[in-house]
Amino acid sequence: MTRGDRRGGRRVRGAALGLTAWLCGIAFFLPVAWMVLTSFHRETDAATNPPSLAAPLTLHGYREFFGVGGAGVSPWPPLLNSLTASVASTLLVLVLAVPAAYALSLRPVRKWRDVLFFFLSTKMLPLVAGLLPIYLVAQNTRMLDDIWLLVILYTSMNLPIAVWMMRSFLAEVPVEMLEAASIDGAGLPTTLVRIVAPVALPGIAATALISFIFSWNELLFARVLTGVVAGTSPVFLTGLVTSQGLFLAKVCAAATVVSLPVLVAGFAAQDKLVQGLSLGAVK
Repeated sequence: MTRGDRRGGRRVRGAALGLTAWLCGIAFFLPVAWMVLTSFHRETDAATNPPSLAAPLTLHGYREFFGVGGAGVSPWPPLLNSLTASVASTLLVLVLAVPAAYALSLRPVRKWRDVLFFFLSTKMLPLVAGLLPIYLVAQNTRMLDDIWLLVILYTSMNLPIAVWMMRSFLAEVPVEMLEAASIDGAGLPTTLVRIVAPVALPGIAATALISFIFSWNELLFARVLTGVVAGTSPVFLTGLVTSQGLFLAKVCAAATVVSLPVLVAGFAAQDKLVQGLSLGAVK
């Protein structure tokens, strides 16, 4: 086989892989695009079978979702509850995960592999298996329908994943920088803030974004442990589904609005996310 034939074969394989990637991306994007399009239809048009692409567009679903004109329940309290729980738990996860990952990578403790396995083992228990004990503890401590209970739960749920991710990111920090900082008399807080954090910033951004997404989308604990006061946006979405009447366009409008914070955060941290996910890769 000549060199030109090999180059032609590589180009064909590259084009085939590119086409496959585009098809997979379109397949994942189509349901989202359909949801957004349906949110601009009236309920009668959204409920037709098969759905009509040429149906007139309207903001009726969004007006109903936001309760314009005094109709319906305001979605702002659930949205603010989700934002509070997600942001607060993400900050707590970073505060706890970075020192833990530092101790497991740059300054490894004894039996650090056992520690990592312990963190991983906490994710092996199904969430529903721990729901009843958590409910009883929350009931006895009078923390039911309290947003700070969700902050504690989301922090504990995301911390193991964050520690594993941050360990692989911090392993890329040059040890020579830490030795130079130690010679200059820098303590642990100074080393973490001024040396480790700037170098591992892409990894920190990736970890924060994933923790935020997991917290924002969580439904099981929010559904069982909250009520009127601390209900989150996923719980609010489930309340829009009724056994009577048409609700598809309104639910699509609500899902689009609820998805916007995650999309905005993803686009804002896109560069850092790509850099962070590439850290720790096989060289």
